[in-house]
Amino acid sequence: MAAFHYADVLIQPHLSEKSNDLMLNEGKYVFQVSVNATKLDVARAIKERFNVDVVEVNIINLPRKKKRVGRHEYMKNKRRKAIIALAEGQRIAELTEAV
Repeated sequence: MAAFHYADVLIQPHLSEKSNDLMLNEGKYVFQVSVNATKLDVARAIKERFNVDVVEVNIINLPRKKKRVGRHEYMKNKRRKAIIALAEGQRIAELTEAV
């Protein structure tokens, strides 16, 4: 088995109005993750990357979207989001300072 690396699981933080409200009010962070990632993979990647304790991980599978360019239609790839709850009093400084 290949060595575990967080970059294989975490794609990017998902920043939107709703995710900012979750981050500031409830201490939950939203990330786009690999389609093959499990909850345990996501928790391990967050712990390794940001050195915080993960309490809960919820994963949302997003459907493919139909896109058009002129008369040509194609489907966007499947996506997956993870909502991560951290231990009380912990935060990811890189994301909260950016908001």
